[in-house]
Amino acid sequence: MKLNPQTTAFIFPGQGSQAVGMGAELAAQFTVAKEVFDEADSILGFPLSNLMWAGPDTELNETVNTQPALYVHSIAAWRTFKSLSPDFKLVAVAGHSLGELSALTASGALPFSDGLKLVRTRGELMKRAGLLNPGGMAAILGVDIPTLDKICAEASTVDEIVQVANDNCPGQVVISGHKTALERAMAGAKAAGAKRALPLPVSIAAHSPLMDSIQNEWSAAVDACAMSDPSIPVISNVSAKAMTVADELRADIKAQMQSRVRWTESVQMMLGSGIQTYAEVGSGEVLLGLIKRIDPSAVRVALGNPDDFAALNE
Repeated sequence: MKLNPQTTAFIFPGQGSQAVGMGAELAAQFTVAKEVFDEADSILGFPLSNLMWAGPDTELNETVNTQPALYVHSIAAWRTFKSLSPDFKLVAVAGHSLGELSALTASGALPFSDGLKLVRTRGELMKRAGLLNPGGMAAILGVDIPTLDKICAEASTVDEIVQVANDNCPGQVVISGHKTALERAMAGAKAAGAKRALPLPVSIAAHSPLMDSIQNEWSAAVDACAMSDPSIPVISNVSAKAMTVADELRADIKAQMQSRVRWTESVQMMLGSGIQTYAEVGSGEVLLGLIKRIDPSAVRVALGNPDDFAALNE
């Protein structure tokens, strides 16, 4: 299918979309993609591509590896698309959590080398935060955001906090915080009619105040990166608004560490601005599934392997 640049947004996945084998076929068929993986291996000083393509999955699923793996696959797919459609001018890019850094690089605001180092640092800092201030996350199905905000407020105390971390789509929300507060919120959600309240297999309370222990280091790492105004507007995770200047991007990436990912609002904002098609660039189709729930009329396209790119010409 042919994409219309005036009504298409490219979206970039976050953690949870990784899988052993990710990007291998793309690198085998497209030189421009292979160059991205080779460059990443050189920058990091170890063969990340081998881990992505051969595993083991236990090592790939460690956040210090997961985050750069997803970033590298996304940028390899993005550069493949640009090599095939050099005149295609997008009107918006967006990424979910980690994926926002991929979106910044696709927008031209964040150089690949700086972005890769920043993503690796992000994984290292988040892992440390989980050790310094352990917490947890849980998926809540079937409870709306206002109700869940109230439940989290009631489950929190001065010393134990839980809050909405990811507003993924109507009926699917992730909460994050101290484990005891998380347990109280899960019980409150069930009492409010949640279909399910599932603890996630993580010891990190991402997108919550439990990340405060590494916030200063993260902000300094963001400030140390080269950042320019994007050539494509980037939709903010924190505000769900379009960002067009470098200072906005820096502030958003810093704030995102402890703030809610407003994915539902981001997609609704893009829908309101005329976006009709979403292409998920990189590993998996998690975001396309969320978009189906937010905007059932949207056209959804995966761009992560050679077959996906071949389909663009059909």
